[in-house]
Amino acid sequence: MQLTRDRKAWLEGPGAACNSRPEHNPRPRRLVLLGAPGVGKGTQAEMLCAKLGACHLSTGDIFRAAKAIGACERSPALAAALQYMRRGELVPDETVLALVSERVNCLKCEGGFLLDGFPRTVAQAEALEQLLKKNKLSLDAVVSYELPIEQIVARLSGRRTCPQCKAVFHIDALPPKLPGICDHCGATLYQREDDRPESVRVRMEAYETSTAPLTAFYSSRGLLCPVSAEGAPKEICARTLEELRNRNP
Repeated sequence: MQLTRDRKAWLEGPGAACNSRPEHNPRPRRLVLLGAPGVGKGTQAEMLCAKLGACHLSTGDIFRAAKAIGACERSPALAAALQYMRRGELVPDETVLALVSERVNCLKCEGGFLLDGFPRTVAQAEALEQLLKKNKLSLDAVVSYELPIEQIVARLSGRRTCPQCKAVFHIDALPPKLPGICDHCGATLYQREDDRPESVRVRMEAYETSTAPLTAFYSSRGLLCPVSAEGAPKEICARTLEELRNRNP
């Protein structure tokens, strides 16, 4: 199956068209991915997309791509989102929903989708449910990657970042050839403030507080699919696919 990799329509909005489209998939998967920072959700999204032929739809990618879109080409929702971001504020539910609604054709993609970063609240989940229902679509599952907090702290606090080329290393999992030195440009690596153990714990507490109602919401819908995020990425991907097969043969 040919995978839509450029996601142009998702990144730029309804006026853009993807350069490639997946072939018709008789069993497209429509999934939401949940997981705390450090569980490897982004890696799993890419691996699952390759296996399922689905498209990775990350709202974070929309925000990152928005800065490269000319002011005249931005939709009102995108312009509003950028204003919130420039002020260092969270983008409110109604603006995020407007961005997703503009891209509803991406949700209709015949290859299926993996939504990442949305929904983040019960209000967003309810709005997504209505949007999908309006377009005669429904979710297959909500995959929630789970990992003990001590392992998350170890993963994130071990990260080291290059201030020049932005490459990321890990003192255990992906160490540089020379301790503390970037393999690519030779700059001195540093530990980001939000990767320090105390910061990670604060982020985890905030995540748990905001996500608990969301997991309860999807559990009540019979959609929640908890998956252990322990082990190597390939093992986690295989575990996820097995859970999805068991849920929707």
